[in-house]
Amino acid sequence: MAQSSKETSNTPLLIATPRLRQAQKLWQQALATERRLSNATLSAYERDCDLFYSFLTSHMGEVADVSHFQILKPMDIRAFMAAQRQTGISSRSLARTMAGIRSFVRHLESRNMASSAPFAAIHTPKYAKTLPKPLAVEKAVKIIQPEQSLQEEAWVIARDSAILSLLYGCGLRISEALRITLQQAPIEGRDALTITGKGNKQRRVPVLPMVQQAVSRYLALCPFELEPDMALFRGVKGGPLNPRILQRVIEKMRGALGLPDTATPHALRHSFATHLLANGGDLRTIQELLGHASLSTTQNYTQIELSDLMEIYQKAHPRT
Repeated sequence: MAQSSKETSNTPLLIATPRLRQAQKLWQQALATERRLSNATLSAYERDCDLFYSFLTSHMGEVADVSHFQILKPMDIRAFMAAQRQTGISSRSLARTMAGIRSFVRHLESRNMASSAPFAAIHTPKYAKTLPKPLAVEKAVKIIQPEQSLQEEAWVIARDSAILSLLYGCGLRISEALRITLQQAPIEGRDALTITGKGNKQRRVPVLPMVQQAVSRYLALCPFELEPDMALFRGVKGGPLNPRILQRVIEKMRGALGLPDTATPHALRHSFATHLLANGGDLRTIQELLGHASLSTTQNYTQIELSDLMEIYQKAHPRT
């Protein structure tokens, strides 16, 4: 009898019927093929569904099924949100979770398998949007030129400088920079680069001469023989570079340059956009260069520029 109890405790809890899982699978396939969402986003949506299925299984007293989505009431959704609040989830995370569930429900509704009306009656949790933290121009310029004092080999310092130059000079994400292959390398004379970003969306970005020079310098010093389709940036043992290595480089440089904890590799991308905007760049162009799907995301940089101007105004105006 004890053995049977042990076996039962090791059995995964069933929280969704095969019918519901099949509907979810079709939804995620549509997201991947039609909207070209990244694997990370699809995995996050899958976790959102599992949270809701687990709640429904407990709330309804039986394994969650598509039929439950046809009888949901606003009070049921509020109960789910309250249960999530009890776990200590932040408003931002809960809002993102609800967005994933709403997307699935809309998919079901398009196939006459659910109604989104109960979700429309629920307000999304409000949260304060945090603005990106760009670096001042002089700090950004210094951080893309790692010093010999980092006690690294010359080729490693050249590698780090090339990557950081791509983040600040082209507005790339770390993942985008590390996916560049040898045949794509923006060496001197190549003034543009095709980048594959989130959702496998491609964009064309210009490459400044200083970035071309940094990449060329790295290639001249790199001790490894690379094939055309190999990742351009390598670790000290010759394998593809781990993004965590670059994050550690920035961490070492923060103390030397007197930078806050918000000075990260991604902050260089924010700095790229903010500095372009401050020097007359238009939002649509910056949106294309960054690969943002929505202009509203790019508009965050307008708020940064205005906040900087207000700070200068408050410090300098004789009547403040």
